[in-house]
Amino acid sequence: MMTDTAFLPGVPADAVLATLGRLPGSDLASPESSAALVANTLGWFLGRPRLLLPLPGVPMGLPEVVELGVELQLPMRGVRHPRVEALVTTPTTLVGIASKRYQPFRPAKAVAFTEPFDARDWGPGMARFGAMRKALAEGRQTFHHLDAVTLVKQAHALRTQAVKQARGAVLVYLHAEPQNWANGKPVDPKAISRHRTEVAGFARAVKGDDVTFVALTWADLLAQWSRTAPLVAHTAAVRGWFGGL
Repeated sequence: MMTDTAFLPGVPADAVLATLGRLPGSDLASPESSAALVANTLGWFLGRPRLLLPLPGVPMGLPEVVELGVELQLPMRGVRHPRVEALVTTPTTLVGIASKRYQPFRPAKAVAFTEPFDARDWGPGMARFGAMRKALAEGRQTFHHLDAVTLVKQAHALRTQAVKQARGAVLVYLHAEPQNWANGKPVDPKAISRHRTEVAGFARAVKGDDVTFVALTWADLLAQWSRTAPLVAHTAAVRGWFGGL
């Protein structure tokens, strides 16, 4: 069992453990894990959502609620529903945050579409995500670093929930570009460049759909926070613990 010492100052340990601590694969005990990064950055806002500014480049409005490890329900039975690392609710928008740290630069895990997406008419507003889904399923589109399959699933689930709440939907791909692995060895710069290219290509392919896709780096997010007086100390603590992102 973790203690408060596993979290940065101001992070509500009990609230974080009540959500992320019960999820499979959430290695909160390691400050090197992606889950620990989310818990200690966005988790700080669980009880103070109003201090979270609209994310850079994200059309969203002022946050009302911040949640971690949220399962987004697809309109299907008997399927595994996708999760987002964080969900931010504003008066107008649902913002799903898919966070990545080292994952894009590790050997990719096989992820496939097992859900009956074609059994439902998603409408013209999801045509681009639908085309991406079909291209991925048929092998006409491949990504070596970007987990595009999961992003497409998250987008469809996010839209489902946003429609129910009469809100817009934004899927934020919040990713790190670490120069070094946790053991100090350098991350291949070419891999970082390839990942960046894949993200940009995915964004172009789905631009204009009902779910707005926005790619954002952790470095750019922390830069915004560092210029915001109430977040300066928190940002410094994040950078001090997690190093280069």
